[in-house]
Amino acid sequence: MLGTMISTAPAPRIVLVTGGNRGIGRAIAEEFVALGHKVAVTARTGTGPEGTLTVIADVTDPASIDAAFTEIEAKLGAVEVLVANAGITRDMLLMRMSDDDFTEVVDTNLSGAFRVVKRASKAMMKARFGRIILVSSVVGLLGSAGQVNYSASKSGLIGLARSLTRELGSRGITANVIAPGFIETDMTAALPAEQQDAYLKQIPANRFAQPQEVARAIAWLASDDAAYISGAVIPIDGGLGMGH
Repeated sequence: MLGTMISTAPAPRIVLVTGGNRGIGRAIAEEFVALGHKVAVTARTGTGPEGTLTVIADVTDPASIDAAFTEIEAKLGAVEVLVANAGITRDMLLMRMSDDDFTEVVDTNLSGAFRVVKRASKAMMKARFGRIILVSSVVGLLGSAGQVNYSASKSGLIGLARSLTRELGSRGITANVIAPGFIETDMTAALPAEQQDAYLKQIPANRFAQPQEVARAIAWLASDDAAYISGAVIPIDGGLGMGH
């Protein structure tokens, strides 16, 4: 009599997506929920998608981050997958950019990622398992006029992930970076048609990405299939930044 093969789905993980109440972050949270994971999102205002736990937190405030993690740990358990997505822009040409314009962007986008990674890593090291995914940008590789602050903050995430890989890799923790290009959101939809056309001409794929395409790449990096990938920068940009 032939035996029956029984396949089992991977165990659900406890996932935290910072800035998961809107835009790409919301799509990432929705993807993890659809895959059956337990998902929390941080937000300064608003709520995450259905099926998620929303915790109010500001990534520039260490006490706020600690309180958010404590709440997640009490309600869901220790965070196993961290997606550091929260970010802001203060676009302006260099000669008009103030110190505050620069430091506020770096403090949110780069230092904020450092703070949540540091807090999450405690439980990951104890469990000898973790997935850290930092959301950068093609701008962090190509640069962009008027975005000195944003570009610097996003390129800094690469050094953060690669140093984390060297520090934590032996403990079953991976740290990777994704670098999205132009994503089809409410923001891009509101651009004048001529400006959208100008952007499209730079993209070999001749289209903007859907938020779900970014979310699926992140979900794959968090999966067991990507256990041997760490310190990588994965572009999701239709070929815009290739070679960097």
